[in-house]
Amino acid sequence: MGDMAVVRNGADLEPVDVPVPVPSGTEVLIAVTHCGVCHSDLHIWDGYYDLGGGARMSLADRGVRLPLVMGHEVVGRVEAIGPDAPGPEAGGVAVGDLRIVFPWLGCGQCAECRAERDNMCVTASRSIGVFQPGGYGSHVTVPHPRHLVDPGTIDPAVAATYACSGVTVYSAIRKVLPLPPDEPVVLVGAGGLGLNAIHVLRALGHRAIVSVDLDPAKRDAALAAGATATVDASGEGVTDRILAACGGPVLAVIDLVNGSATAAFAFAALRKGGKLIQVGLFGGQMTVPLPPMAMKALTIQGSYVGNPVELRELVALAQNGRVPPLPVTTMPRSQANTALHRLRDGHVTGRIVLVAE
Repeated sequence: MGDMAVVRNGADLEPVDVPVPVPSGTEVLIAVTHCGVCHSDLHIWDGYYDLGGGARMSLADRGVRLPLVMGHEVVGRVEAIGPDAPGPEAGGVAVGDLRIVFPWLGCGQCAECRAERDNMCVTASRSIGVFQPGGYGSHVTVPHPRHLVDPGTIDPAVAATYACSGVTVYSAIRKVLPLPPDEPVVLVGAGGLGLNAIHVLRALGHRAIVSVDLDPAKRDAALAAGATATVDASGEGVTDRILAACGGPVLAVIDLVNGSATAAFAFAALRKGGKLIQVGLFGGQMTVPLPPMAMKALTIQGSYVGNPVELRELVALAQNGRVPPLPVTTMPRSQANTALHRLRDGHVTGRIVLVAE
């Protein structure tokens, strides 16, 4: 079975043969052992993001080229190291080391990349599984050992989810904290991101966590993960139900879905000084009444994945046993199509992780 690639947008992935690269300079070649299946992969598979009003953001226009081997939640073993890469004695890696891969690569040369804010690079995105081959294949290449994080004793299948789901929610949470531990934080969406967010909030000492989702099974999973209350996101009156669960308007909403409907009810739940952190890529448009933005000193802020520093902080938190493992289901890499269809149909609680065969 070759690498599983998007050959035609929306069609099932097909096995393709991708030559194994030889690392040069400071590059490190990783043999993939685990790769999470992320909701973002559905948009890459389709080839666009929904901008609302019938408008679409074409990924081809952004430089995504087919065939594409997706997969950005990668754990694997170091197979080869470029001649200029630092070794273990200088903070680097050795052949055989198991590592989490930071996938949100930039140009590597700009001020943002040099400051380890690679995800904020405006020069050139080189994200693994988006603009270069990812973890639905046998190998990935990173430009420098600093993009690799030791999972320690963390289950590799769980560790893979930290490269996107984990670091994404960690970065978003850091944008609303510090807050008093009993000040409600509202999480919209109780899928893989939502459950990870509950775990991270609790690990950081937060106690009041309200999870909002359409699916009763996912709301039950949120309670089991440590949410203090849940809210049904179906139908009308979602904002009122959020206010009832929280005892009034809130300071912090993290929208892990971020569609037209969720953005509207999330914004309406904010109190003076409140923040809406928009994370998900479900798509659509948002119309905001402008005077209350100033009068209530509100913040609407996007949060795009995370950076290598945040990934290392998250892994250290998990390594200390303070972050419970996200529920994961492992499947062979050859069943990537089944995994994607299950995710699209809403039949996944936690994360599906593909494993090498």
